[in-house]
Amino acid sequence: MLSGQRGASSKVRLMRMVAVVLAGGSGLRFGADVPKQLLKLGGRTLIEHCVAAFDKAPGVDEVLVVMAPGHTGEAAALLDGTGFGKLAGIIEGGTTRPGSTRRAIEAIGARLAAMGISDCGVLLHDAARPLIGQRIIADCVTALGEADAVGVAVPTSDTIVVVADGVMTRIPRRDSLLRCQTPQAFRWSVITRAHELARADPDFTPTDDCGVVLRYLPDVPVRVVPGSEDNLKITFPRDLAIAETLLRAGDGDGVSS
Repeated sequence: MLSGQRGASSKVRLMRMVAVVLAGGSGLRFGADVPKQLLKLGGRTLIEHCVAAFDKAPGVDEVLVVMAPGHTGEAAALLDGTGFGKLAGIIEGGTTRPGSTRRAIEAIGARLAAMGISDCGVLLHDAARPLIGQRIIADCVTALGEADAVGVAVPTSDTIVVVADGVMTRIPRRDSLLRCQTPQAFRWSVITRAHELARADPDFTPTDDCGVVLRYLPDVPVRVVPGSEDNLKITFPRDLAIAETLLRAGDGDGVSS
């Protein structure tokens, strides 16, 4: 059950943490016959790996799964009876990533309202990142104790160029560039307000939730915590092969067990 803030100092908030596994995508780029979150990695589906990681995390109290439309029954069959004690529910996602996020925060909001609670922490994680590690989850929870928005990122090892009409126009300093990962963590009230503003803007199509906060709540700093190269996103078949290798290598930083 969601509960309210359990106590706070002037700097640190202790509140209920709800992890949302966003599994609403179709995985068309992967080319499989089923959504890629239902593909197997080391004997478990990608979605099972994600739920298991958050279920294991001491700082997470509940796990909500947002599943691709038409596949909630399959997700329930996979996850029910698996011993995931923190699994709070499985809901159907939207037709877009922002739509799935909105359905999740609306579902959490309805429960908060029913219980007379004003806020909680929300960790939004892509099911396509099945090797999320405990260190990253713990760092997000800790950072959310002092910040209203938190992103996970890793440095880029490649030189990045800005291109216009097929011509390079600028090469930004590499030390200022990071690659975003998930989870991304927010106070529920903050991410809800950001998406309310984004929904009213038909010209904006965000690819992640930190981007929504940066654009629509520019006064809210987004804290960055270090990610891991092992926390890779499964986009193409070769990524699944890499993840299999990482999984066999053990449960080091960034690899779920």
